[in-house]
Amino acid sequence: MRSGRLVSESGLFSQAPNAPASASGRSTGAALAVLYEHPQWFVPVFAELERRGTPFDRIFIPDHFYDIGQRQHAFKVLFNRMSPSAHSRQHGSGIFHTLAYLEHLELMGVRVINGTTAFRYEISKAAQHSLLKSLGIRYVPSRVIHAPGQAVAAARGLRYPVIVKPNIGGSGKGIVRYDSAQALELAVAAGRLDLGYDGVALVQEFVPARGGHIMRVETLGGRYLYAIRVHLSGATFDLCPADICQSAQGEVLDNACVIEAAKAGLSVEAYQPPGEVIQAVERIVRAAAIDVGGIEYMIDDRDGGIFYYDVNALSNFVADARRVIGFNPFENLADFLQQELQRAG
Repeated sequence: MRSGRLVSESGLFSQAPNAPASASGRSTGAALAVLYEHPQWFVPVFAELERRGTPFDRIFIPDHFYDIGQRQHAFKVLFNRMSPSAHSRQHGSGIFHTLAYLEHLELMGVRVINGTTAFRYEISKAAQHSLLKSLGIRYVPSRVIHAPGQAVAAARGLRYPVIVKPNIGGSGKGIVRYDSAQALELAVAAGRLDLGYDGVALVQEFVPARGGHIMRVETLGGRYLYAIRVHLSGATFDLCPADICQSAQGEVLDNACVIEAAKAGLSVEAYQPPGEVIQAVERIVRAAAIDVGGIEYMIDDRDGGIFYYDVNALSNFVADARRVIGFNPFENLADFLQQELQRAG
């Protein structure tokens, strides 16, 4: 068995409740389990829990299976950290496996942090925009398609440039910009339009971001935690804050570039959003049942209006957070997890 991976949480590996988190991937009987897929993004979460001596087990989703007939689970709280971009790492089947598993756990009475409802929004850009509309919150004009041949007709009435965004994305994967109807038509005719893992995509107006930056507001327990301003390079839609390599002042951020150096063109700084934005963000995450999440928005340079455009139930905190925002949000996250463990008894 590979290090740090849990193949089955059948409870066959029974140890004392206060045993340390398993390094071998076997269940220790801890009350907390963390389900994850990306090999590096969650190292800080694990490190903070270990520093506190909080027992937990790691469930590495590509190796995971479960028994529907199992009577009792070793853990009382599961923290879902499954990534919708798993398909780009050959782990796409784990997306729908995770959805089934979360539903199973909730039916069995397990407290799931970022559970089924949150994860359904995480894996559907279309559902995210429907949620925004239902809340009366301004969203990017969008059309949902399920066949490449529908793209040109769907784009009619939208202002060019447009983008085609896969429904299941994650970290900006698969987004392509088309500057004219002719360019979109040529892409369709040439068979170059990729609708993504589930064959569903959004055709959206490309919104020019005022100042060349977007804002991301992080939340914890349904409440505002902090916000950052991400300065764009113009060459990527991939805005994962854990992977950004430098601050707005040009300082190199620790523990960032080792993950994906392609984001070296982006920079980040702390930001205080206006009160109405914080209120809107908190409404979104509560409606989506997101316990730990981030909402992205931008200011349209054409009219100065705010567009909310991305709802993230997988929230990777900004790299080198102490330098960027002045505190370590993983400490807040660990506090939250410990509180949830206490509530679960």
